[in-house]
Amino acid sequence: MRLRAAAYRNYVLLRRRLLGLPAPGRTRWGDLRSVEPVGREFGTDRGGPIDRRYIEGFLGQNSADVRGRVLELGDDAYTVRFGGDRVTSKEILYVKAGNPQATIVADLADAPQIPDDSFDCVILTQALHLIYEARAALRTLHRILRPGGVLLLTVPGITPVPTRSVWGYTWHWAFTALSTERMLRESFPAGTVAVQSYGNVLAATAFLQGLAQEELATQELDAVDPDFPVIIAARAQKGAS
Repeated sequence: MRLRAAAYRNYVLLRRRLLGLPAPGRTRWGDLRSVEPVGREFGTDRGGPIDRRYIEGFLGQNSADVRGRVLELGDDAYTVRFGGDRVTSKEILYVKAGNPQATIVADLADAPQIPDDSFDCVILTQALHLIYEARAALRTLHRILRPGGVLLLTVPGITPVPTRSVWGYTWHWAFTALSTERMLRESFPAGTVAVQSYGNVLAATAFLQGLAQEELATQELDAVDPDFPVIIAARAQKGAS
């Protein structure tokens, strides 16, 4: 057993050298050797947030789905940006009164006031983790989509949890591609579901530190390693019947 363990350690050390990775004890931490992050604002105080690059890239890939009657949470920025003249009407959802842009006030976990089969597209970015009854919210989203309608969903994977922010008291979850796909398939049993992750170990480290997307190269941001998902994105289409 000792010989086998020693052989494995030697293999690992050789592989690390071939990949150009530092040996144990020789990692250079530089500015990151601190128990405090560089920033706590998701990179907004330094430039563009890393997660928003992935979110907006996903919406751009699926912009053809943003059409007809569209529902978006909080405001209509992505509806306008990605839907353009394909959108015939739009609604803005908010969980409580006080948002002057909101046209519907409802909690997606229990929203009987929103009629069935109401929307051709729902854009829900970075919100499902704020709903404790996430499965119930997905069932509502399925119900309010018209047959053939599409949910464009993004959720956090590896993420800071901003306990000091206005969202801190309701930040319940982070997700994996597996949990996201499983919940969506339960909620869209007769539809189609496609899930993808964005990010890699460098992007995840930068995001946790509060760095901005401008501080990484394009190829560093765009490399995908499913072991380090910063964002999980999903397109779920309701069955046609």
